[in-house]
Amino acid sequence: MAITRRVRKDRAGEFERELIAFASESLKDPHSRGVHLLYPTPDAEVPEYGILRSFESTEARDLFYASDFYRNWVAKVGHLVEGDPESRELTGLEAWFREGSGKAPPRWKMALLTWVAVWPVSMGVPKVIVPLIGDALPHFLRSGVVAAGIVTVLTWVAMPLLVKVARPWIHPASRGGKP
Repeated sequence: MAITRRVRKDRAGEFERELIAFASESLKDPHSRGVHLLYPTPDAEVPEYGILRSFESTEARDLFYASDFYRNWVAKVGHLVEGDPESRELTGLEAWFREGSGKAPPRWKMALLTWVAVWPVSMGVPKVIVPLIGDALPHFLRSGVVAAGIVTVLTWVAMPLLVKVARPWIHPASRGGKP
C-alpha cells in the first residue's frame, strides 16, 4: 500500500516524529512485511509524505487499516495534516512508475522498461561478482549473491535512472513528462 499525507508546513517536524514512532511500532504486527517512509523535498510548498507498506496478504492489510492502532494514529496526526490520506494499492511494477497524479502507465510500457533495465544488469553484475567470490561458495549461494547484486543495482541505480530518462515516454500527458 502507498499512503500519501499532505502535512501542514509548520507542523512537519512534529508529523515526522509521530510518523517515525508509528512506523516503528507498526512493525510489531506479525503480518507486516515492511514499511518505507518517503520524505518531501526541503523546498516543497506543501510537504507530502509517503508511507509504503507491505503485508503478507490482503486480509492482513485490511485488518491493519481497520485496527484501532491505525485509526488512533490517524486521529492523533489529524491536526498536523491537510485533508484525508490518499491510498493506492501497489501490486508490482507500478511502484516504480508512480507519477504525481498517482496514475500508472500501461503495463506494457512498465514491462518493456523493466526488461531494458534487467537485461544489461543481469549480464553485467555476474561478470563483476563471480570473479570476486570465485568458487568460495556453493553454486546456489553464489547465485543468491549474484541475485542480490542484480536487485541492488536495479533498485538504486538502473530503475531510478531509466524511469527518469524515460519519463516523457512513460507519462506523455504530464507537463512534458515532469511530475
